[in-house]
Amino acid sequence: MTIQTRALRSAVASLALLTGLAGATSAVADTIEFFQTKPEAVATFEAIIAQFEAEYPDIDVEQVSMPDPGTVLRTRMVRNDLPDVISTGGDNTYGDLADAGVLVDFTGSPLVATLQPSYIDMIGRLTSVEGIYGLPYTANANTVLYNKEIFAANGWAVPTTWDEFIALAEAAKAAGITPFYHTYLDSWTIMVPLNSLASNLQSADFAQARAAGSTSFAAQYREVAEKLLTLLSYGHDDNFGVGYDDGNRAFAAGESAMLIQGVWAAPAVLANNPDAQIGAFALPVGNDPNANKLISGVDSLFAISAATDNRADAETFIAYLQRPEVAQQYIAAQKQFSAIQGVFQNDPMFDNLKAYFETGRIASFADHYYPAGMNVSTLAQEFLLDGNVDAFLEKLDTDWDAVAQR
Repeated sequence: MTIQTRALRSAVASLALLTGLAGATSAVADTIEFFQTKPEAVATFEAIIAQFEAEYPDIDVEQVSMPDPGTVLRTRMVRNDLPDVISTGGDNTYGDLADAGVLVDFTGSPLVATLQPSYIDMIGRLTSVEGIYGLPYTANANTVLYNKEIFAANGWAVPTTWDEFIALAEAAKAAGITPFYHTYLDSWTIMVPLNSLASNLQSADFAQARAAGSTSFAAQYREVAEKLLTLLSYGHDDNFGVGYDDGNRAFAAGESAMLIQGVWAAPAVLANNPDAQIGAFALPVGNDPNANKLISGVDSLFAISAATDNRADAETFIAYLQRPEVAQQYIAAQKQFSAIQGVFQNDPMFDNLKAYFETGRIASFADHYYPAGMNVSTLAQEFLLDGNVDAFLEKLDTDWDAVAQR
């Protein structure tokens, strides 16, 4: 139930009590606040919430979604006013909340039993405290979305190595087709290729080693920066003048062969053109196909405020969301992957990604382990505008140290 619907229902209920309609008294349902950080998932959650409330009429779920949710959650944490149920990404916002001791520890809870252990381990590396403070729900993936019709018309195959990938971009350019529709007006979209590159090329313990002072961006990220510049050269005429929504519309209209974006962009592309024939593949970072990994992280997890007065209702709601048929409903609508065992993404759009999950060739998002407060996307945007690799790497190291010392 939305805030507006909840307010209307409350007003009607109050009027009924004041006027004594039929002299009856009605039971008041418990209300839990469900704060979730994905604006594109609002409609999907609304549909699921309606189903839940029909089955559990004694529990009202009030969905809240707003801009800059990480800042909102941190502010509410300081005010000791966290929502009952929180759905956020597997990133440093979750890590900060868990480290602050304001979330319920699910260790030993049956809500953990059906979850993929690898995703529990992934969010565990975000915290400095023992325990399980979040329940992974979905995983996303950084991909290259591609136009199947353009590929078929030109006889192009999905590339599996960096050299094949760049050769494909060259072929598109030679044919008068824009290879990639970059959307760098929104600096966060640069993090899609940056994470794909960094998570494959950096050492597995980069964040821990960088925090200990035993490595640096200057030592490990030169290839990342250089390949980002290479990808930029295969964009369009206004790489920094258009944003995420523009890119989804343009790609849906066939204005580029590829769009370097996460699987989360697929619903938006199809909303612009339901007939678009699109597929997805992992950005091939190196020339050993077996060494290239798909970048996949926890896109959404559920947490419960340790201060809630509605823990039982909150757990009932989460248990409902974890039902296989409900989890399947969610990933079908949002084009994501489930963290629940036995629930699989069956959309043929993602056939090229299945092997990565089956063989465990998965790496988490590099930036999920950077200190909160590092403005890497803005730094990357500035770097791509001026092309100075050394200055970019130096700035990454300087900003890491500055944030870490706060």
